[in-house]
Amino acid sequence: MTTLTRDVRRPVLADRDFRLLFTAAAASKISTQLGALAVPLLAQTALHAGAGQVGLLAALSTAAFLLVGLPAGPWIDRMRKRRVLVVADLVRAALVGSVPAAWALGVLTLPQLYAVTLLTGVATVFFDVAHLSLLPALVGRDRLVAANSALAGLSTVADVSGRGVGGFVVQALGAPFAVLADAVGYVWSACFLRNLRPAEPDRPAARGGMGEGLRFVLGHPILRPAVLEGALTNLSIQMCQVAFLVLFTTELRLPAGVLGLFLAAGGVGAFLGSVAAPVLARRLGVGRALWLAGIAVAPFAPLAALVQHGPLLWVAGLGWTVSLFKVGVDNVLLVSFRQHVTPDAMLGRMNATTRFLLTGALALGGALGGLVGQYAGVHVVLWLGAAGLTFRWLIAFFSPVRQISSMTEVA
Repeated sequence: MTTLTRDVRRPVLADRDFRLLFTAAAASKISTQLGALAVPLLAQTALHAGAGQVGLLAALSTAAFLLVGLPAGPWIDRMRKRRVLVVADLVRAALVGSVPAAWALGVLTLPQLYAVTLLTGVATVFFDVAHLSLLPALVGRDRLVAANSALAGLSTVADVSGRGVGGFVVQALGAPFAVLADAVGYVWSACFLRNLRPAEPDRPAARGGMGEGLRFVLGHPILRPAVLEGALTNLSIQMCQVAFLVLFTTELRLPAGVLGLFLAAGGVGAFLGSVAAPVLARRLGVGRALWLAGIAVAPFAPLAALVQHGPLLWVAGLGWTVSLFKVGVDNVLLVSFRQHVTPDAMLGRMNATTRFLLTGALALGGALGGLVGQYAGVHVVLWLGAAGLTFRWLIAFFSPVRQISSMTEVA
């Protein structure tokens, strides 16, 4: 393995390799957001797809994380991560590029869109797990918090603005050409990733399967609370978003743009949290930053459940924004915890297991929100989600994470 000397005081974006990874991540995330909007719109405009068919496309886009999320880990641990990233991008480019090609030839069908969506999701699983697993070798474990802060901020900006920008791209170019732009973005990402020089072993070797990844994550005193808090957060946020969607559109009868702005405000809170995370970790200590930030924002989560017409809408928006500030902090510090405590040979399995559990929590939150909303009312769903966001900090507080002041203590 090549040993690289890094100045820990130097900003991570000053490093050539991290800039390449960051730029590739930007291209990949923008392409993913663009495709998430352009493909369903193409299905509606070109193939006259109904609500059920569009819903199936949305479900297939995340199904891959549950179908191959766990087995992807052992495979990635046995492969060069940079190669996995490049191949995943090129596979996604080819799959997505087949859609405008089929449209131009007049042979586009819904089954093709279903297959492309599912298989693109599979490639995204490999990309995301390899991306998280490569980072420690690329920047060094002593700069994971700074690197994850930059990447989490990028991810939040892409989530908040990506589909809005995508709407203008679709409007300007039309859905088929927007899908083509999606494919070009993946090629662009692959070109940057191809030039990375991470300090990876020439022949990665790993033994054990996905069961070992589950045992490692759920049996580790640091990883277990980190994953449990992340799962509770995902479950709670998904329940709240299901409730917001119903409340805004059917009960309050507010325009879709108001719902979009409300949810985007939460994204702003998450972005600010990701930027503040390194500062909080330095001033308070990493473990204390997690639970003290949780205590500080806890009183704001119930405000989000007060959403109504008039001033309460602004109060709820403030509560939602501040609550998701803690999500931004978690996205940096908890991810850094996970990467720091995991041996190189286990990174793929750890990240795959974690993504599987966190994605499963999102799916459970959506299903639970719909079920409880159907039988107990949407306000009950919202209060349950707000309760989860209020008390999630207790998991870190009653765990070894509470006493950790720096990442070097968990090495």
